[in-house]
Amino acid sequence: MPPSPRLLVLTAHPDDPEVYAGGLICGYRSLGREVKLVSVTDGGAGHQEKTAAELAPLRRAEAAAAGAVVGASYEVWEFPDGRLLPTLEVRERIIREIRAFRADLVLTHRTCDYHPDHRAVAQAVQDASYLVTVPAVVTETPALRRGPVVAYLPDLFERPAPLRADRVIDVTPHLDTIVRMLTCHASQVFEWLPYQANTLDTVPTVPEERLPWVKEWFVEQIRPWANRYRDAMVAAFGESDGQATDLVEIFEISEYGRQPNAALLDELFPLSIDPMTR
Repeated sequence: MPPSPRLLVLTAHPDDPEVYAGGLICGYRSLGREVKLVSVTDGGAGHQEKTAAELAPLRRAEAAAAGAVVGASYEVWEFPDGRLLPTLEVRERIIREIRAFRADLVLTHRTCDYHPDHRAVAQAVQDASYLVTVPAVVTETPALRRGPVVAYLPDLFERPAPLRADRVIDVTPHLDTIVRMLTCHASQVFEWLPYQANTLDTVPTVPEERLPWVKEWFVEQIRPWANRYRDAMVAAFGESDGQATDLVEIFEISEYGRQPNAALLDELFPLSIDPMTR
């Protein structure tokens, strides 16, 4: 019996994996599959008051706590937040990570993302997608005989092209677990992100009210994905469910990684239906 697929999520910041792929992460873990979450930067720029020296270790601890919610490894690298570039050093670190973890599926940002750190990670993953199979590159880590499938995390950016809905996943069954993971990132969901949104005065001070507050915030963040890709959801889930479902994750398969057939896609995205073949 072949081993279960292994999921590696390579993003720019701690909390990115939960926001963009929390449903798939939870789905993999519910099936007992190995998951590793990696923040390429240290997250040290994401606060209105704390310095990078104060924030980086805090965000590393928050990430570890979030990973523990589902039993996933959560690693935070040392590259400085807000200053990431797709350098050779970053690329080679990513090559080593993909090889060492033996990833079957890699999730990352698109190169047209709003955040320069996101774009830098996306470019580095794109550059690494083929090189993970080249033995003469990063020779201290054995090359893979076959590279992973690479997929892009959901976004709403339209230029130069909108995200293609290759995989549609209903994340409703895992909503509460995603919210528990997000709540571990207290410096972000209760401080930095409300500061940026000018909503700090709405953050609950009573601990019992915080989970419902984060749940409401998260639903508001991801609901636009369903509205944008409603046609794909109807094709995937049928007219009734496609119109009724509001909480989804949308993934596009990158042309730079391994090109999967339909059977492999069904294995890598076990909670999804391909809207192109329903």
